[in-house]
Amino acid sequence: MALFGGGKPDHPMADPKQARELISEFPANDATKGLEEVTFWLDSVSRTEGFKLDYRYELYDLLDQAAKNHQRKLSQEYLATDRQEKFRESKLWNTIFEFWKTLGSCYNQCIEQFQAGASGAGAIKKDLPAIVARALRALTLQLKWSGLRYGPVDDRVWGELGRLYLFAESKRFATTAIDIYPGSHGQGTVEQEFLKALMLGVSSTDGLTPLKQEIAERTVAHFGTQYLIQAKPGPECNYYFDLSMRKAAARAIKRVEPSPMIRYFGAGKALPALHQLIDDIKAKEGVPSDVNLGGTYDNDLVLSVMGHLAMYWSDKPPARGSERRKIATRLTVVHGMGRILHCIRPPEEDVSLDFQAKDGGESWIVENVSEGGFGAIVPQVKGDWIKVGSLLGVQSETAKFWGAGVVRRLTRDEFQQRRVGIQLISKAVIPVTLAPAGNVSSFNVMRGGEPAILLSTTPDKNGDIALMLKVGSYTPTQALEMNVRGKQYYLMPRKLIEGGDDFDWAKFKVMKTDS
Repeated sequence: MALFGGGKPDHPMADPKQARELISEFPANDATKGLEEVTFWLDSVSRTEGFKLDYRYELYDLLDQAAKNHQRKLSQEYLATDRQEKFRESKLWNTIFEFWKTLGSCYNQCIEQFQAGASGAGAIKKDLPAIVARALRALTLQLKWSGLRYGPVDDRVWGELGRLYLFAESKRFATTAIDIYPGSHGQGTVEQEFLKALMLGVSSTDGLTPLKQEIAERTVAHFGTQYLIQAKPGPECNYYFDLSMRKAAARAIKRVEPSPMIRYFGAGKALPALHQLIDDIKAKEGVPSDVNLGGTYDNDLVLSVMGHLAMYWSDKPPARGSERRKIATRLTVVHGMGRILHCIRPPEEDVSLDFQAKDGGESWIVENVSEGGFGAIVPQVKGDWIKVGSLLGVQSETAKFWGAGVVRRLTRDEFQQRRVGIQLISKAVIPVTLAPAGNVSSFNVMRGGEPAILLSTTPDKNGDIALMLKVGSYTPTQALEMNVRGKQYYLMPRKLIEGGDDFDWAKFKVMKTDS
């Protein structure tokens, strides 16, 4: 830097023309390298003293715009990447998360330097609302990407959200309509950006698959103008957030100690609007064109996510099916339908060459148990296959039989220890074989004698049983014959409960028995 700070800083981007040339040379056809370059230069500029604040903000804006296409492409690639491709998945996640973290830090720096009266502060006063809104949006995306990895949210995120909103309130521009970014979806207010972050945080996305989380975040953003926030408790404000604490928002189910730092918020008009959107999608069999979910998805997938959001946005928290009891025991777990079949088949029926199948179980520690399932700790290193929706075979230390469960919730604590919530769908499972009955109505149905898993020990009050079939085997018009320990049953399909990566979970009505 020149003597006594009279000149430009010694940095390649100190000259506007040279800065634009550098940015124009970023790789256009390699999104990973392109976004890494943007992140590198954001960090480099932020660490260099001597930039006038208005020019520093101008550089951050240029780099932010240069990242748009790259981060969009990488986000789409991440959601399409099989989680088994561990190296690529990890590389994508780190590249995207580091960009959002660095960008948020840069906009934060602008605010801090404005407050400190840095050179050029007066010139950015008019831009302060947009800078705060951009910083909040970067924090929301850090929240989203932490969720996609089922990781803990850094306390820093909650602390910065509170500090930024408090600053906007103190300057009286929290509700001022502004252009946050150029373009059709760039308008909004600081308060709306703040509420999008908080509403995403209370929507319990750790129980959703990554693709469902993407739809959830887009849906939360879509209703951003309709959420409600106020300084006192009131109807439709089901949650509260302390602006002075580094903690996530919580449901206001009991009296909260009064404080000028607490804000109460909730879905407000967004909840009836969400219900209306659900009805519209069902009626028109498609998502309206003005709803931007970032892609085109199956209607049932979208509706399941919106149903989840409606439940968490309502004035009553989702009821727990049964009391959860603390416990400490071990659970043997195997993954997937094939492994479960290996474990439950009598040895003489197991003609597989998979000699490791019986020994392929993992030992998990159960923390709590209820009628509906388990909460368990997953050992380090093991279990890279785990994701929401994974089918499990489970056997407790005291159980004689194998049961079946599905991973419904996945989190990672501050020690990087993974915790899972498992829905127990059967306490005892039985191996069966299935064959098409009568006229085969589809070329895609199973072959005769295909193995399956019976989840019901007896039919329910409607005469229905539940079965786990190989993925793609359920056909709503195809009757089946089921062989259970030498006894034949005739089954009529009732409904597909859930389709997973390697299973169809379906209900059938038992019509008759052939002894």
